[in-house]
Amino acid sequence: MRAQPLVLAKAPRPGLAKTRLAATVGDDVAAELAALCLLDTITACNAVSDRCHLALAGDLTGAMLEHDLRRALAGWTVFPQVGDGLGQRIAHAHAQVAGPVVQIGMDTPQLTTDDLEAADAALERSPAVLGYAADGGWWLLGLQDPSRAVVLAEVPMSQPETGARTAEALRGAGLELAVVRRLRDVDTAGDAEIVSGLAPCTRFGRRWHELTAGSLVR
Repeated sequence: MRAQPLVLAKAPRPGLAKTRLAATVGDDVAAELAALCLLDTITACNAVSDRCHLALAGDLTGAMLEHDLRRALAGWTVFPQVGDGLGQRIAHAHAQVAGPVVQIGMDTPQLTTDDLEAADAALERSPAVLGYAADGGWWLLGLQDPSRAVVLAEVPMSQPETGARTAEALRGAGLELAVVRRLRDVDTAGDAEIVSGLAPCTRFGRRWHELTAGSLVR
């Protein structure tokens, strides 16, 4: 894979990670599921590149599954997220990577190596690649020139129109845009049920099945 994977993630700490999911499963389980999502994402990235990057909000020290995460991140470049809003943090993270970049979050444990390689292939033909999310946002952004992510600094994030507004900002900056497949973020218990069904063999999928089978999801 020519482009370098970049993951934006929040340290999976109880009470801070997956707060909407926590309303159903509780803070500790939500943080565990967040950690498993991140581990699945790291595994997919490791399978396609040895030049991976993590922009982290918070500290892994004391986070859920800390030791598993640190082992999985061996060889990664890890740096803190910087910026007042998510758009600024995204722009700053892209600016830390030299060369083509494919950026994803930690909310799509169903991500596959084929998804990453498809984005990489699309990025060879187009200066920008976007993967829309089912909730109206986006789950993947690829850029041949990572500095062009600066256009996202003013895009409202975590809104139903975020995907459309991001595409508008990229095209407005003169970037031809390719699109890869749509995925669903895991934000709620309903999302978790759907995504675990699509990817039952992931760490996240197996754990969600255990929780539902044991009636731990209320």
